Amino acid sequence: MVEKCRELEFGSTFKYVNSIDVSQNNLIGEIPEDITSLIALGALNFSWNKLIGSIPKKIGNIRSLETLDLSNNNLSRPIPQSISSLAFSSHLNLSHNNLSGKIPSGNQPQTLDDSSIYTDNPLLCEFFLPTKCSGNEDHTSNSSTSGEGGSEDNGVKNDNEMLWFYVSMGSGFLVGLCGVCFTLWIKVSWRKVYFWFVGIA
Repeated sequence: MVEKCRELEFGSTFKYVNSIDVSQNNLIGEIPEDITSLIALGALNFSWNKLIGSIPKKIGNIRSLETLDLSNNNLSRPIPQSISSLAFSSHLNLSHNNLSGKIPSGNQPQTLDDSSIYTDNPLLCEFFLPTKCSGNEDHTSNSSTSGEGGSEDNGVKNDNEMLWFYVSMGSGFLVGLCGVCFTLWIKVSWRKVYFWFVGIA
């Protein structure tokens, strides 16, 4: 490690470091995967640098990590699933990068539905973000399809329903009329009353 033009060697004790803050240092390159072996690390701040690549896949191995700030870099690709095993009780900031895909499910970080954590990652998707995930997009596209190309099918369906409505109504009226006429033909007394009533009317 280089600090103010001095090279420092931590050796085996480096894994017990509990805080790293190298923010605003114009660092370039990728975040080293070896950093996930720092089992005692509680705070990691790489913000305001020029880091590229992805968040280390094994970031979830740092069980004690409570603060993670990777904002304002050029990180890309999906957020690794292992991040969901961490408990960010203090701070999480992944904003202003080029991260993509769905925010991993699990206790963390999906429960942190503060959109500011993920601001300016236009390819990230979740229900509380402007970009919805593919499941919602599929549902939306299906709805829009039914509203455009499917409108013709809906029109045909409605016409068929109306046709069957009139057919059933006409059939019911015809059956009822036949039933009345048959009853008047069988019952002489009813027939006399009916004609008497009609004559009065």
